[in-house]
Amino acid sequence: MAGPATAERGARRQESSGPPLVRRLGPRRLRTIIIIAVVVVLLGAGAVWALYGSRWLRVERVSVSGTEVLTPAQVREAAAVPVGAPLVSVDTDAIEARLRAELPRIDSVAVVRSWPHGIGLKVTERKPVLLVQKGRKFVEVDDQGVRFATVSVAPKGVPLLKLEVSSSGSAAASLRRFGEARLVREAVRAAGALPAAVARDTRLVKVRSYDDISLDLSGGRTVAWGSAEKGAAKARALTALIKASPSARHFDVSVPTAPASAGS
Repeated sequence: MAGPATAERGARRQESSGPPLVRRLGPRRLRTIIIIAVVVVLLGAGAVWALYGSRWLRVERVSVSGTEVLTPAQVREAAAVPVGAPLVSVDTDAIEARLRAELPRIDSVAVVRSWPHGIGLKVTERKPVLLVQKGRKFVEVDDQGVRFATVSVAPKGVPLLKLEVSSSGSAAASLRRFGEARLVREAVRAAGALPAAVARDTRLVKVRSYDDISLDLSGGRTVAWGSAEKGAAKARALTALIKASPSARHFDVSVPTAPASAGS
């Protein structure tokens, strides 16, 4: 006949004969874990549905900022943002690529999601530093030498660029060596180094060769700039020359350590 101790040992063996996970965690703790797992799955499914399936988080508006010459309508049209699509699925890289391809005036653009219903397009436009006349129109050139737009009216305060490269001699050799695009970039470098007061008075930037860049200023004044090298030193020398000889008609800073002025 089994005594109380034997019966108790049998009950313990029966309890420990359940599934291993139940034995390790205990029935109550296991139920809690299962409930938590179910809740997590339901929340995840709800989040996916809210992002992709619901009407709550879809594109309803496209805002544009930073435009100066371009209009917001032009930017929206080129961006072709899929209004009505789930906001999370919008391909911002593709929108940026479309804007750069369709609107070369755009230098950079940030495409941002504005939860819960918006896409923001933050545009930075290229600024012309030189103009190339083409018939009755003008091609705008930025500070990287990029020709990005053709306009009918020349922007105020932007000098013309004139390439005066001859077909013979050292100028022709310079053109063959560097190419027209490089000479344009050198002109841009020179224009970018000008003191602000001189830049406002500059009407024309002439390029005859890599080492022969000159400026036509208002009032019939001219500046021999030389190459685009040592732009900061040339700018300081020119500022000092104009201050010392305000009535001079010609300034030469091609060698900034030995500047000169002439005429009156």
